[in-house]
Order: sequence, then C-alpha cells, then structure tokens
Amino acid sequence: MSMAALAQTLPTAFQTALAQAKVPHAAVSLLVTSVDAEQAPRLQHRTDIPMNPASVMKLVTTTAALDLLGPAYVWRTPVWLDGVVENGVLKGNLVIQGQGDPKLVQERLWLLLRRVQGLGVQRIAGHIVLDNQAFAVPATNPADFDGEPLRPYNASPDALLLNFKALVLTFTPDARQGVAHVQIDPPLAGVLLPTQVPLSKSAACGDYRAGLRADFSAPSRIRLDGQYPAACGEKIWPVAYADPASYNARAMEGLWRNMGGQLDGSVISGVAPAAPPSFELASPTLLEMIRDINKFSNNVMAQQVFLTLGLAPPGNGAQPTSPWAVATPDTARLAVRQWWQRRISASDVPTLDNGSGLSRHTRISAAQLGLLLQKAYASPTMPELMSSLPVVGVDGTLKRSRASLASAHLKTGSLRDVTALAGYVLGQSGQRYVLVAMVNHPNAAAARPALDALIDWVVMDNH
Repeated sequence: MSMAALAQTLPTAFQTALAQAKVPHAAVSLLVTSVDAEQAPRLQHRTDIPMNPASVMKLVTTTAALDLLGPAYVWRTPVWLDGVVENGVLKGNLVIQGQGDPKLVQERLWLLLRRVQGLGVQRIAGHIVLDNQAFAVPATNPADFDGEPLRPYNASPDALLLNFKALVLTFTPDARQGVAHVQIDPPLAGVLLPTQVPLSKSAACGDYRAGLRADFSAPSRIRLDGQYPAACGEKIWPVAYADPASYNARAMEGLWRNMGGQLDGSVISGVAPAAPPSFELASPTLLEMIRDINKFSNNVMAQQVFLTLGLAPPGNGAQPTSPWAVATPDTARLAVRQWWQRRISASDVPTLDNGSGLSRHTRISAAQLGLLLQKAYASPTMPELMSSLPVVGVDGTLKRSRASLASAHLKTGSLRDVTALAGYVLGQSGQRYVLVAMVNHPNAAAARPALDALIDWVVMDNH
C-alpha cells in the first residue's frame, strides 16, 4: 500500500500521535474487527507480520488455561506429617510438596502452618522437607533479562513458589519518635534487617526509595542507610530477594519460628512420601488467578499457569495425571501448541516461549491474536476471560489510560522497544470489536498516546 493510501486508512489522531512519538508506520501492526469472525475487518495494517507482543502474550496462556483446565481448577499443595505426633512433638519430618500453585503467598503459607499446629505439632524433631520437583525449570539469573535482579517481575517459576520469592517492606512514620518503623514480610531466617530508619520531616516524598539508600545485595543482611520522608505517609515496597535459591528455606523456617514453632533440624529439599498426605491446601480458582495475571500483568503467575499446562492432560477441568508428573518449558510449549492447533488454527501457530511475554523470543501476529480473541469471545468462558482484562481508565495496568473511560477490556504489554494492546472494545453503536495493536520500535513507549487515540477511534464507530 502506498503512503498516501495508508494515510487515508489509518485514523488521523492515531497518525498524529504516532508521528509525535517518532514511530514509523512500518513498526506498527494493527487490527480492528468485529467479534463476529464473519464480518470484514474495520482496520488492518501489517496483520500477518510476527511481532513481539510483550505481556499481551498472557492472553494465549490464560485462554488456553480456561479452555484446558476450566475456570474452577485449583492447585493443591499436599502436606505430610511424616512421623508420630506425641505431646506436641512431630517425631519425624514435615513434608510439603509444591504442585505449581501460582499464589502461595505469606497469608496462605501461614494458614498451611496453622493447619500443622492444629494437628498438635509445636515442635518438629526432624526436618521441614520441601519438594518442588513437579517443575523442572532451567536455572536462571534474575538479572539476565534486563539487569534488574531485584524487580519482583523477574522472579522465576517454581513448583513450590513461596510468596513470589519476594520481600515486602512496609514503612510507617512515627513523628513522635522521629523514625519510620520498618516491617519486613515474610520473616526470613538468618537475615539481619533494620526495624526502623530515621524520619526526615522536611524532605518531599518524591523518590523515597533512593533516599533510603537501601542495599539488598547481601543475602544475610539488608541495609537501609538513608532516611524516610514523613511526607510519604505509609508506603509498601516489594523487592525480590537477593538469593532466590535460599528463599524458600529461609521463609519457611522464619515463618514457622515466628508462629512459635520449634525446629530441631533444618529446612531441606527432598521427595514427598508415596503415602497419602495428611492434608492438602487448595489454592484460589484459576478464574481468580487469571484476574491477577491479566489485570496486573503478573509474570511469574503466568509462567506457573503455563507450566501447569505442561503437567495436565488435555480436557476441560483435568487435574495433573500424577502428583509426581514433571513439567518443563518444552512440555508446556507442546501442550499450548497442540491446543492452538486444535482450537485456533491448525497451520498458523505463534512462537511460544515462557507464557508470560517477558521474553525477547515470543512472536505472534495481529491476525493470530485477533483470531484467538474471536474464538475466545464465542467460547463458554468468554465472560471469565473478559472480566480478567484491565478496564480502560478504571483498573489494572490501564487505570491511567486517557482513552474513553470504561470503553474497553484490554491486555497491555510493555517491554523495552515494545508497547502493545489487545482485547475488546465496545463501540457507541453497541457493536463490540476485537482490537490488536503492537509497536516494536525503540520509541515504542512514546506511542501510548497513539494507542489511546486508536481506542477512541474504535469507540466512535457511529461517526
């Protein structure tokens, strides 16, 4: 298509904003079409070109999971009291086996340990044994992707993923004492940390994190050598732990002892017994999980779901074939690829990587995403998928969007050199559209106003 013809096709406001961002048309892929696959597209531009979608790729993972596992699917974490309990003492080991729960956060880990105490255990005479062998994932350095090892989004998947392998620091100003109290959750065994920092009464809030002069580099000690501005009020700062390999052991022991439990041995890695477990901790449903994954673009949760698909056999509502089955990135990619060929397109399959979009290798075209969204709209789980997507100007990663308020449910994607949107837009005519927009260019971040203008154009379909 000539540049003159293209200028007549693309919306004027979109083109203007794209030009201001200094992004060429050749770096953009667009599709606007009805949710009804029988109707002709309203707008299409470079729709067959494979692009990096960033976190928009989570649409593939979550749609496949809804279809293969069903919205009511839950993960189960079995627990064994492997020994005899006498007078509050477990004469043996406490064994916990991970099966991929994406949200085994501190509160739920506390409930698991409360169940143990409820069975009469106050002291473990043996070890706490952690079995995370359900996922076989190559070891990675959290700094490999973007050089930001302390960003929680860089956490690696784990069959026994405890609290996203992250710390949460809560700062609460106390003007009378002239300090900010520091609470760090979960408590980590063997880690020294400050309980307060000096309070600055004059500093503006601004970049309070820089002002704290935090040093998280040593696994056994967290330093806060600066001050905390009183003007900030209470703040919460999530941080990835410096030594992910030791996180589970430190968190498990720290929380058990914090709850008054005693441990004679250590927290070690091992294999769960073949006998039935003493009890199981059930996760929230897949429906609740995908809301977190899509609304807030949680990468490690998406990878947990992706790997779970590598564990489970095909079939709606299926559970893994065996608690000792093993998922790998290859089995997950195979499962999703086979699902795509059965349900979306037999011949046109996207390039899959880890299921989260936190990747430089993932590729999918606007046409493929559009077809996925049309198929999903016609599926029984359409309401569950749509409700998991951020609402423009209302919540999730689109809360600050300046497009027409509450006009669309769209998954966002953002990496260095990538900005993307895909989902559903409701036009003023009452027609609902599939919208896909991907920008792959060094100035991609500056193209967000252009995507807002595109949403507005789609909404104004009766003009």
